[in-house]
Amino acid sequence: MKDEAMSIIGQSLFGFQAALKQSGSSLDEYLDEYYYRKWMGDSLYSAMALRTTFVAAMHQFLADEGLFNLERVQLSPVTDPLAHDVEYVPNIHYKGQLYVMTHSMIYSKFLSCHNPKIKGIFVDSPNIRLEIESPDRSQRGKYLIDFSQMDIELRRNRGIDLERYLKEPAKVKKILREDMEKGMDLFERLIIHAFTRMVEKNEEDLKRLGVALEVPRQPFPRFNCDEAKKKFGRGFEMRLGEQTKAPLFWITGLLRENYDLVYPYLRPEGKVPLTEVSSDMIYNYDICAKSIIRDTGKQTPALEILSGAVREWLFEAIVERLLDNGIISVRPVIFEGNIKNINELGGYGPFLMMAARKDSEGKPTFPETYGGGIGVERALYAICRGPVLDKIDDITFFGKNPDSHQIYLF
Repeated sequence: MKDEAMSIIGQSLFGFQAALKQSGSSLDEYLDEYYYRKWMGDSLYSAMALRTTFVAAMHQFLADEGLFNLERVQLSPVTDPLAHDVEYVPNIHYKGQLYVMTHSMIYSKFLSCHNPKIKGIFVDSPNIRLEIESPDRSQRGKYLIDFSQMDIELRRNRGIDLERYLKEPAKVKKILREDMEKGMDLFERLIIHAFTRMVEKNEEDLKRLGVALEVPRQPFPRFNCDEAKKKFGRGFEMRLGEQTKAPLFWITGLLRENYDLVYPYLRPEGKVPLTEVSSDMIYNYDICAKSIIRDTGKQTPALEILSGAVREWLFEAIVERLLDNGIISVRPVIFEGNIKNINELGGYGPFLMMAARKDSEGKPTFPETYGGGIGVERALYAICRGPVLDKIDDITFFGKNPDSHQIYLF
């Protein structure tokens, strides 16, 4: 099998090299243009210096906050289904089981927070997302199919069960807003710490890239998604960036992934229709960032660099969100410690069994959490693009941008 795979790769490279030769170029010239010169240049050197400070600062901050570092998960029976289109989920057969490559470690993050002694976790996690190529073959500049994300998740420890969820909406909303504020405060302090360290340590690198870095102050400006869409329509993120001088800002209440909390989603009389769900019922948050051109002070268009939320935590709501998002097609039927229809749930059976678990007193044990993920390369690109760096490939050694190359050589 290994020899067969290498043979297929070799034949693909043979065809690629032949096409280069036919166009009057060579493999050596291609490697020189797209890899060697970048590796040898000062701009990538400075980008890597900034990356090192950025990642190290985040690790130190999160460890000092009392969070534990989690191992990376790259193979699993289940991964983040995502709300945006990717080509497909790569998969691997091993020991009689089919595993998928992780779009993100979202479900692993939730499960790792089971122990009440754990305050939270963080991991510089791998992500494989085979993004669809730009339909008009334009260079969007911001996508990688293979990237790193600083994933963070913290326990809330509120003990809200289904009965309270259904019968005390005013009190539950108050608690959820408090927890959402805690999450946003944590991420603001994390970014302030990381930006401060980059300003202290990497001023020459920032100068070399032609950008300035402004350490933000709390609180970052906030914008409600529904209100922004109503005012600006399509592309509202960029328009919001044009309307605020702050280089970083929040957008809250975006209807997307099945695990980002919508409350209430269930009521005593049944589910809330999607047509009634507004931004004020969605407990999630994005940070968008812009770079500052050093010579002119001009800011570049805003890019989302962080997505996070208070999470769905009750089994009943988790199941309904998965069903309504089309991720599973049937409700799990749990009987005597097993799932009768596990074959119809894809890879979600074990996860849903853990979500349904209760302690000796009959209380749910699935952790209540909030968290988020910061795209490392996306964040660096957002704050460093300018006169020297104009696409995300420029800040990576081996960046696999779907709009840049038809084939990846490393």
